[in-house]
Amino acid sequence: MGVGRVVCLTGPVGAGKTTVAKEFLTLMPGPLAYLEGDVFWGFLVKSGGKVRQEGFRVVLRAMFGAAAQMARAGYDVVLDFSVPPEFLPVAVKILKDVRLDFVMLRPSLAVCEVRAAARAEGRIADYGVYRDFYKLFVDKRFPPVAGDDEAAEVVAARIFEWLSGELFRVAGE
Repeated sequence: MGVGRVVCLTGPVGAGKTTVAKEFLTLMPGPLAYLEGDVFWGFLVKSGGKVRQEGFRVVLRAMFGAAAQMARAGYDVVLDFSVPPEFLPVAVKILKDVRLDFVMLRPSLAVCEVRAAARAEGRIADYGVYRDFYKLFVDKRFPPVAGDDEAAEVVAARIFEWLSGELFRVAGE
């Protein structure tokens, strides 16, 4: 069995990552693993005075470490989390010999705000603290995939089709 790859499905809070991921998973052949990044936040039970940004970096490294192990075992891995493009050099170092595809969803800020407020779980009533975070999801190497009004299954199918090429591939940083 060969080495799998990691498909990082990313975007700002409220971009629709998990909704698109669920549709995308139905299109991917096996063996396949799915890492929902929000689960990793639960591993940090006491901050010990560390600032949230430190915890965020620890969570990102842990996710990519887990994804690397699964990919090396032959699984394609779909990683669903808000990974800013600025983290890519660290991700590439962690993955080393594993292909990384970086798929960025970036609907408008207004759409992200509405979606975050409408969540059944993890509802965000005040998106204000996430507005600066939203701005981090711009990178000319990786054009955003989803528009404001596209259905998740359409976006997932487009991602699946485009993954056969190099559009999302992260070259060694």
